[in-house]
Amino acid sequence: MKISLKKFRLQLKHTFSISRESHDFQDTLIVGLSLEGKTGYGEATSNPYYGNTIESMMAEITAIEKEIEGFQLTTPEIFHAFLVSKGLSNFTVCALDLAAHDLYGKLLDKPLYEIWGTNTKTYPTTNYTIGIASIEEMVSKMKETPWPIYKIKLGTDNDVAIVKELRQHTDAKFRIDANCAWSAKETIINAPLLKELGVEFLEQPLKADDWEGMEQVMHQSVLPVIADESCIVESDVEKCALHFSGVNIKLTKCGGLTPALRMISAAKEMGLKVMVGCMTESSVGISAIAQLLPQLDYVDMDGALLLKGDIASGVQIESDGTVIFPAMGGSGITLT
Repeated sequence: MKISLKKFRLQLKHTFSISRESHDFQDTLIVGLSLEGKTGYGEATSNPYYGNTIESMMAEITAIEKEIEGFQLTTPEIFHAFLVSKGLSNFTVCALDLAAHDLYGKLLDKPLYEIWGTNTKTYPTTNYTIGIASIEEMVSKMKETPWPIYKIKLGTDNDVAIVKELRQHTDAKFRIDANCAWSAKETIINAPLLKELGVEFLEQPLKADDWEGMEQVMHQSVLPVIADESCIVESDVEKCALHFSGVNIKLTKCGGLTPALRMISAAKEMGLKVMVGCMTESSVGISAIAQLLPQLDYVDMDGALLLKGDIASGVQIESDGTVIFPAMGGSGITLT
């Protein structure tokens, strides 16, 4: 295989704010793996919360570049095991794993969902994320992008009031993501108020390691609660089963499609709802997520929709949430 690395700075349409940070740009690494005239693409974004940078990922890959190029690709799973054995970070493994899956499917001329024995007749609708901002800005964003489901980022002193105001401007379903900003008591008090306002579920209201608080919430919240920051790698799924109604799996955090598939299977066996989320990726990462859609209960794959300009083509998402899957094999990605 031949490998290529490209760094991009993705500009967002609007400043994106959550409870702990704000940004206008998202740095991302695109990895290309080429074999027999086909190229597969993978992606991983930088993320200060997880101590990950583009430079650190590129350094990890460059250090074993010759080994990667000499690797005989039989299946993405075997390639993933090789990468893990090299001690790479999960973000780095993700970019390479996604590229290997895209390449593998292109070589077989089959989309990944077909290789996995699933079909796209039914799939969940992605939410569209509204970051923390003034009420006027949040309403403006909803009017700019009418959508059937909104994920509302919260973590302020006036969270319920914000949702009340937003509800006056749309009949869309709401999902709430506090990104670890609430206490257990606050969550339990807010839940019935938010349920009345048409909220479907809460995502990661408490700090990632507040398992005692989450146990209280699990028993007393009238809304389902989905783990995000508390569910990073495969071993977290079992722990989350006792404290959450479901898990939000992020490809970058767990290390790509290979472990994500195992996490989906494990979560379903434990009776958990399964969601896959994004990290403001371009259509490279989003198209990989889309291959998992038939296996999911919920999905947050709006990353490319939040960008001012995309760097790739692949899956397309219409304004009603309909997904148009590319005819190309793998994840169907082409860099533009």
